[in-house]
Amino acid sequence: MSEPGGEGAFRRLRTPVRSALGSYLSFARGETRLSLWALAYPFGLVAKSVVAVRNFAFDHGLARSEEPPLPVVSVGNITLGGTNKTPFVEMLCRILLSAGVSPAIISRGYGGRTVDPVVITADAIDGSDDLGRLRDLVGDEPLLLASRLPGVPVAVSKDRLRDVDVLSGRGVQLIVADDAFQHRRMGRDADIVLVDACCPFGNGWIAPAGILREPPSVLARASAVVVTKSEQVSAGRLRTLVDELSRFVPEDRLFFSRISLHEWRLWNGGWRGIAPGPPETALAFSAIGSPESFRRSLESEGVEILREHRFKDHYRYRVEDMRALEDSMRECGASCMVCTEKDVYNMPREWRAGLDVMVPFISTVLDDEDRFRACLLDSLRPRMVVASNGYGEDSMGVLLARKLSERFPSAVVSAFPIVGRGEHYAKEGIPIDSAPSDSPSGGVIKYRLVDLWRDLRAGLLRSIAMQMRAWAALRGRIRTPLCVGDVYLLLHALWGQGQLPVLVATAKTVYLSGHWRLERFILKHRSRMTWTRDRDTAGELSRSGANARFDGNPIMDITCDNTIEPVSWGEDGRPRVLLLPGSRRRAYDDLHLLLQSVDRVQSMLPEGASYLMVVAPTLDTDRLLQACEGEGWAAVRGAPGGSSRELALRRGSCEIRFFFGPLPAVAARAHVLIGLGGTANQVCAGMGVPVVSIEEKGKFVQKKLLGDAEVLVPQDSRALAEAAVAIIRDEALRRRMSEEGVSRLGGPGALDRVADYAAARMGWDLRARLYDALAIQWRGGDPGRRAAK
Repeated sequence: MSEPGGEGAFRRLRTPVRSALGSYLSFARGETRLSLWALAYPFGLVAKSVVAVRNFAFDHGLARSEEPPLPVVSVGNITLGGTNKTPFVEMLCRILLSAGVSPAIISRGYGGRTVDPVVITADAIDGSDDLGRLRDLVGDEPLLLASRLPGVPVAVSKDRLRDVDVLSGRGVQLIVADDAFQHRRMGRDADIVLVDACCPFGNGWIAPAGILREPPSVLARASAVVVTKSEQVSAGRLRTLVDELSRFVPEDRLFFSRISLHEWRLWNGGWRGIAPGPPETALAFSAIGSPESFRRSLESEGVEILREHRFKDHYRYRVEDMRALEDSMRECGASCMVCTEKDVYNMPREWRAGLDVMVPFISTVLDDEDRFRACLLDSLRPRMVVASNGYGEDSMGVLLARKLSERFPSAVVSAFPIVGRGEHYAKEGIPIDSAPSDSPSGGVIKYRLVDLWRDLRAGLLRSIAMQMRAWAALRGRIRTPLCVGDVYLLLHALWGQGQLPVLVATAKTVYLSGHWRLERFILKHRSRMTWTRDRDTAGELSRSGANARFDGNPIMDITCDNTIEPVSWGEDGRPRVLLLPGSRRRAYDDLHLLLQSVDRVQSMLPEGASYLMVVAPTLDTDRLLQACEGEGWAAVRGAPGGSSRELALRRGSCEIRFFFGPLPAVAARAHVLIGLGGTANQVCAGMGVPVVSIEEKGKFVQKKLLGDAEVLVPQDSRALAEAAVAIIRDEALRRRMSEEGVSRLGGPGALDRVADYAAARMGWDLRARLYDALAIQWRGGDPGRRAAK
């Protein structure tokens, strides 16, 4: 607390503690260079390290962060108080209300003692007989906001996520989180950071050595940075600040606001009306974060401040303080006392002034509100990412991404495949966020150390680093990632962007030994929800404490894609043999084994057979044909008979047609599959097609899942052909294998439930509707119009 002159009553207000506080603030704000407070520099270095470790933990999922069920716009700063957050929150709520949106505010309630959520409204304040008790409970700023915004509920507690839950049942469409930039446990849709033009970073040190909560570099996390009180500094100083901020934030995300003092009110134990204008002279007192700004605002209104008293932010005035202030006013000859609106809620209820206290009502005004609304709208646009780690998983990811696009037309839906180049997604026109990752193993390294070694030599670590950079570019700008794959993928997404993902667990089941204990621990603590491929696996995870559910086998969702039309192939009077070389690099080598098997099947069946080879989009057709030339097969292009015969292989009377479409379109007509794939083999078995494959480690694991729906034979063309022909000739065997496959794989439905969960439990439906409504109000165009990525 300070005062420009005068003794007497002022001595009763001045204490050693307040003098020390004033000295400290002068040093921390950079007003005093040489000070004993410089001894705090080592503590500032410790604090800087703690902040860095904390941010690292949130950036990489070591600290838990999750998306709330309501859209959240955070308004915060990186310094200790004084950036006009409360007026800005009020202004933002008014902007939303004018657009027809129902906002609510959540606040930590500094100075309040409530632990559990308390919701206050203007009606509650007006009807309260004991405003002091309410202030003790929730603090001063929530009372100020609630009184200024009738109809906007304000929730206060120590746990802001609980506040959101409480407000979610009140018809609220959007949460404005007051002073929440550092509250990273709660995900947010937009981060607005305020920077005080008068004292942007203080002396540049982290508290307690300065006023910074975090270093200025963290402004890169912000959706928008607003320079407040821009009218209180010169144009040159403002330009210097903009240049400094532009190191961290693009100028198109920089905005300016100013304080507007629009009326004066009288207070004396309650509001007593509106004053005709500002006083000529005054004693000013305040307990706010930036008393200098308050003084400048008064002086800009022509008020001559004869004496000023400053108290620490949120200070609760005592009766003796108020009496001393009145004495000081009389001593200096001021015509009245002036304080901020926030101070009114900190005055003792029993005190009455000899003269009404004059209170200026201020508001925040944006210099370019239209541009600010456009920036906020872009931040509120839902951005959804489907991640996958395998070619079969990519097929499921494509289907999930398509379901999301259909359900949320105005959202931006993209893909993050970490194996290959995302050909499945590219074919469907789905944007890809990840860096391409081609590897010799095709992403399967868990069965042989030699595969891991080959991938490492081919640049596996470099690819992972590139993918981490791709995730970092999405951090804070996407909704909860939806992972289709295994726990490694979940950790990959978690480490890359920090927010708790959900997982569609396609890789493991209790029928294949289940998840390891470490995996179950990770799913319990770092997966928001896990969908399993069977009910027993969901039970296993649930017993471990993980959030898990079974809503159908996601692999079988591929077979229920309503955009896939069945394709007829083969002759009705002949056996139909489906061929799958797989989707990874080894498929080119495996092709020789398949062609030799076809030769043998053809020789064993007097009537011959019809053959169709399904070519995955990840394979290069020209390279496939080159691999066939050595076996004596000739390529036939443009043959009649539809899309399935645009390319074929022919040798003598035997013909193998190529099919480049989705596997479910042709699998149902096959009598048997000779398949060297992974997920594709499972899809065929689930559709009732008997599977013949080779004995190798990965297929032995798959055999545990498929049971009698699959026959494994040595890696020999004769053995493959004999097993396939035996199934073709034995109708009863074929029927038993078909029924076993359908029973083992189960039914579809999981991906629809994932979309339902995201829409309801994670608030994506509300977010999409909010964006559509605001787009119509603020942009006046089609909300589904795609913005540039």
